Formats: sequence, structure tokens, C-alpha cells
Amino acid sequence: MGFYSDVIFPYGIEMMMSGSPFSEYRKELLKDVSGEVLEIGFGTGLNLAYYPESVTKLTVIDPNQGMNRYAKKRIESSVIPVENKVLGGENLPMDDNSFDAVVSTWTLCSIPNIEKALSEIYRVLKPGQKFYFIEHGLSDEATIQVWQNRLTPLQKIIADGCHLNRNMKQLIETQFNQVEIQEFYAEDMPKVSGYMYQGVATKTI
Repeated sequence: MGFYSDVIFPYGIEMMMSGSPFSEYRKELLKDVSGEVLEIGFGTGLNLAYYPESVTKLTVIDPNQGMNRYAKKRIESSVIPVENKVLGGENLPMDDNSFDAVVSTWTLCSIPNIEKALSEIYRVLKPGQKFYFIEHGLSDEATIQVWQNRLTPLQKIIADGCHLNRNMKQLIETQFNQVEIQEFYAEDMPKVSGYMYQGVATKTI
């Protein structure tokens, strides 16, 4: 990775994603998570403070080495056992049916092969268990979609592969046939980057 991806981008993520409203969204999403959990795209570890005591072990992955500088400090002070791997989401080394929950927050936008990553998430989940997610993506307004499509090539450069125009509902429903989802604009964010998909997808037995 280059200096931008390894140093500047992690610092920007730490600053931009640590405050409101993101903290409120994290708290709401993670309140019911329990058991052995896999988090895809751990980043700087901002979710760690919001996992409940019902989580017995947390396995976290992120392909960006630069994120670890921040993440390691949070892991060291965590009361939850954390296994940290520098790894992408498309080819997970975990066994089938390994986890009680999988979590992804503002990560699927940046994974190059999102379809493969979602297939892997489904594979490692135990039957009947849940994938918890909040992601930004394609707006439901046609005029905003035009700008999302125009700006995505630039966004991918400045935000380490991030797409503004992925239809997260459609992509997740391609892999999971039981999905509960809310779509909304985040508070105090531009519409082009602030259209959110928050929900839970269940691996049917």
C-alpha cells in the first residue's frame, strides 16, 4: 500500500467516522449481537466500544495495514477477546458455519468483489444466524443517483476504493433471502454520500 492508503486515509477515517451520528448508528446496530462474531472491515476499531457483554469472542479482519495503528490500541484495552487479521473479505480462511454473527459497517462499499464477499459472509455464518450491517450506497432519488454515478470514479481514488452507487439492498438480497432493512439519509451528510442501508440478514436453515 502507498503512503496515502497506509497513513493519510486511516487518519481521515478515524477523524471522520468517530463522532455523531455514526456512534449512534453503531450502538443501535450492535446492541443485539452475541456469541462468536466476525467483523468484516474492522478499520480503526471504532465498533469495539459498542459490542455488548454477550459477545464472547470477536474475530476482526481488514486488508489495510495502516488501520492497525489505531485498532491495536483499542484491542489491547478490550474486555472481549479479539483475534485480529490483516485480510480482505473475499476469501475467508474460516470454516463453514463458524460464527454466531457477522458485522459490517461502512465496508461493503469498498470491497472490490462484493458478491464474493457476501457469499463468504453467508458461508461462515451458522444456520439461522445473522449478518448485521450498515452501509452507504445508491440513493432512491434519481437526481442523486446521477451524481453518485458521476462521482464514484473520483470517490474510489480518494476513499480507497469506496463506491457511492452500490445498491446494497439488492446486493445483499442476492445472497440472503431473509433481509430486514431500513433506508434513510444520515444526519448532517451530503445526500450523495449519506444514503444508508441498515439492517439484519438471516442465514436460513
